[in-house]
Amino acid sequence: MAKKGVLMSSATRSLAHAIRAVSMASLAAMLLLPWAARGATSVDDLISAAEEAFAGRHLEDTMFAAIARYEAVLPHLPGLPVQSQAFVLNRLAQLCYEASTFETGFRSSERDWLEAGKAYGFRSLRLCPGFAEWEEKDFARAVSQVIDPAALLWTADSWGVLCGLSPIQGMLFIGRVKLLFERCLEVDPTYWGGSPHNALGALMVVTPPTLGGDREAGRRHLERALEIDPTFLQNHVVYAEYWGFTYDGMGRVSGVRDADLVRAQLAVVLDEPIGGWPFWNREAKREAAALLQRLEEMTE
Repeated sequence: MAKKGVLMSSATRSLAHAIRAVSMASLAAMLLLPWAARGATSVDDLISAAEEAFAGRHLEDTMFAAIARYEAVLPHLPGLPVQSQAFVLNRLAQLCYEASTFETGFRSSERDWLEAGKAYGFRSLRLCPGFAEWEEKDFARAVSQVIDPAALLWTADSWGVLCGLSPIQGMLFIGRVKLLFERCLEVDPTYWGGSPHNALGALMVVTPPTLGGDREAGRRHLERALEIDPTFLQNHVVYAEYWGFTYDGMGRVSGVRDADLVRAQLAVVLDEPIGGWPFWNREAKREAAALLQRLEEMTE
């Protein structure tokens, strides 16, 4: 998904270092205390408590509580059915990716969150025997074995942003990120409000043709995401950001392609209610305000 910019064309967001010294284990213990005191001891209780926090993750403290509660399930994973293991790992991959959008946190940097999200995503992908068998020998064949859209999308999201943070990693691995998005599109094009389309579209718009980019094909994916779910406001933001602006060969904004499109799409975002996507529609409104400011600075 391209909510933050697959190649980080938006201004890079950094996380505060204020509590770098706090370990994940000790912070998890603090966040787990309130519901642990109520007697939540079984794995089902752990997951239920994590899901309760997941529903309110647009609040920063609740986001971190959800992560801590899901991480408390990890020691129990081997005893769970594979589907349950994948569910927990996918939730953590998603939450770590989403946590990277906050300006403060208990990991030391945005990169730390993204690396964690990528690692959880790969753990989920490796639950598929075919992926585990072929990952090192033929990555395309490995990806073709996966039928879990959540594992595909959230792994690719974190890895894609990491590629944008490191040009060398981008050149080496953006093709693999693209494979994950393409497979997600094959498995479920409507997953998470059409996110496989908006993520792949953004990637193809800003990636040079020599690395697999295709601007017009990317535009079609962005427009298809809007058709799938216009209430998922990130689809409007991504369309405005990646088709409304132009990009250089490094994925950096270089100009304005269509100012009217940017204003029209972002007006929708700012006018619409939060609706059924409490985390991402709030993020969309924040990004829309920043993009409008960028547009005015570039066109004044």
